[in-house]
Amino acid sequence: MTVSIITIGDEILIGQIIDTNSAWMAQELNGIGASIQSIYSVSDTKEGIIDALQQALTQTDVILLTGGLGPTKDDITKKTIAEFLDTDMVFHEETWERMQGLFKRFKRAPLPAHKEQCYMPAAATVLLNKKGTAPGMWFEKNGKVIVSMPGVPHEMKYLMEYEVLPKLIQTFQGKPLVHRTILTVGEGESRIANRIEAVANELPSYIKLAFLPGLGKVRLRLSATGDDLARLERELDQHVRSIEEIIPEFIYGYGKSTLESTIGQMLRERQLTVGTAESCTGGLLAHQISSVPGASGYFEGSIVAYSYDLKKKLLGVKAETLLNHGAVSEETVIEMAQGALQTLGTDIAVSISGIAGPGGGTPDKPVGTVWLAIASKEHTKTLKLQLGKDRQRNIDYTCVTGLNMIRLFINKHYPMELIA
Repeated sequence: MTVSIITIGDEILIGQIIDTNSAWMAQELNGIGASIQSIYSVSDTKEGIIDALQQALTQTDVILLTGGLGPTKDDITKKTIAEFLDTDMVFHEETWERMQGLFKRFKRAPLPAHKEQCYMPAAATVLLNKKGTAPGMWFEKNGKVIVSMPGVPHEMKYLMEYEVLPKLIQTFQGKPLVHRTILTVGEGESRIANRIEAVANELPSYIKLAFLPGLGKVRLRLSATGDDLARLERELDQHVRSIEEIIPEFIYGYGKSTLESTIGQMLRERQLTVGTAESCTGGLLAHQISSVPGASGYFEGSIVAYSYDLKKKLLGVKAETLLNHGAVSEETVIEMAQGALQTLGTDIAVSISGIAGPGGGTPDKPVGTVWLAIASKEHTKTLKLQLGKDRQRNIDYTCVTGLNMIRLFINKHYPMELIA
């Protein structure tokens, strides 16, 4: 199966937003064995959309479009596709009834533009969008498939996962497709690939291994297709076990787990509590920990101490420590973590202080210098990061590192065999 992706929107072409939809879609399509041939970004014009469709149809079996399906007048994708496929626009009563129900639930009335949104090309198979008002549309012509979806990322992702990918597999493969996803943190893609090279080299042709890197994390996805579903399941499980044996220290979960939820489960199982003392991350680590349902069972709170004064008053950092070593130092984060243990009354505390950037660096402490500490009453561990000059990337990476420090600290000092 070959695929072209078309993203529609002037906001992408002028750099107002970044096209993250195509990257996400390409990763998911790769996981089902599809080959991405081209990615187009086109303007909100009939000419731009038709030109991209004509090119894509000569290259690929499947064309996936995102964008231009809202209730505003500049959303022209549906009418353009209808003209391209020489089909009429018809009113889709089911979409209108669903939309009325949504507005009634929120005690609002739909506008005339929302009713206009319910006109669909007659040739479309309507795909239910439970995350928004604009449905997706599936078209088939001369053995080719065209799918149009909203550009809003969470709506597109819902439609891809629950409607588009299953239909593509059924239409083009006709065979079972099975996935296993291993979630890792703390090591880069190339080093993990090197560690598990022997396993990757032994995979049969019907099993594919994809490396899907993120900030501080890498997803390893094994995909298998064939006629014998039970055999595929057994083989994938065996390969997962082989990878587990090689890189157990980097694996934090499977499937759609998150690092935050994994840590939460570990804390609950061991009846431990955690808190944070943050400076350059501004409470983001605390937000990530507390975003998990049930976090109140193990997360006590956070102290965001940006200034020297608050580090001293709220966390008990000594004046001489700040004077002699500065806020961004191993000595300071140790005292921040110990102060958080006392003030928050937790079993574990994580502290962070750094220079997120883009300014504020010095020759001995350049932008991207971050110190972290994690402490209990008995143990303390510190870590220094030397990152780049991108402020948000530095903050996000530091929080991933902080979460991973919690995971590693618990595994080392509170192993399950001591709990059983």
